[in-house]
Amino acid sequence: MNSCIVLDGRKVADESNSKLSLKASTLEKQFGRKPCLAAILVGDDPASATYIAMKEKACESVGVKTKTFKESQDSTTEDILDLIESLNQDNKIDGILLQHPVPKGIDELSCFNKIAIEKDVDGVTTKGFGNIVMGIDSFGSCTPLGIMRLLEAYNIDCTGKLALIIGRSQILGKPMAAMLLNKNATTITAHSRTENLDELLHQADIVVAALGKPNFIDCRKLKKGSILIDAGYHPKDKCGDVNMSGIEDIVSAYTPVPGGVGPMTINTLIYNTIEAMEKRINV
Repeated sequence: MNSCIVLDGRKVADESNSKLSLKASTLEKQFGRKPCLAAILVGDDPASATYIAMKEKACESVGVKTKTFKESQDSTTEDILDLIESLNQDNKIDGILLQHPVPKGIDELSCFNKIAIEKDVDGVTTKGFGNIVMGIDSFGSCTPLGIMRLLEAYNIDCTGKLALIIGRSQILGKPMAAMLLNKNATTITAHSRTENLDELLHQADIVVAALGKPNFIDCRKLKKGSILIDAGYHPKDKCGDVNMSGIEDIVSAYTPVPGGVGPMTINTLIYNTIEAMEKRINV
């Protein structure tokens, strides 16, 4: 009998959204307004516009208001910094999201760091990341935090497990390693210059694939009984970062693509936004 567990992010996100909808409704009744997320879209990248539309739809479905600021491709760093500062000062804005990537010529990190820490619901500021590393309460980047919430929903204990994170981006790989370490896993971060990746794959109890290359990892290289989190999604190829052929005979649990990590990322953005309002008004 096959005991492999499918870590169904869509199901967990839907269950969470039902609870978040009740929270948002309660907040609106108590304080006369909905939790509010400000989203900044700079330029005319179609993929970014699609992501923003998805986030707007998801927020509205649970009673979180969104205000989207569409800024010109020719915007300067100062333009975006000024906009973010105005949103920082707006008491009716609970969370601020700057859609990544911004056009060339804009200092993205400076713009991220301009976001007030209490409104950093996407977990992109340097201070927020530092807090996570130091074990200080802060909003985590939505994809890694969504993964942690998914593992928790399936009662997967990371204590003592060897976790391999493949990818070292500022908003996924690095915070993922910190969050797993905070949950008492032993973590290794692999990247493009890692020489013994196959050996590490064979040893790891938990593998988080976050490298952004379609079907780069062959699941047959994974340790028997390990847990696979595929954080990649490539719409053109309709796949993640891992070739899943035969996956159920190898691992004990895995995230499907799509329907695994993606729904948890958007759900976590909503989760953080509602929590930001609660913290700001001291519920």
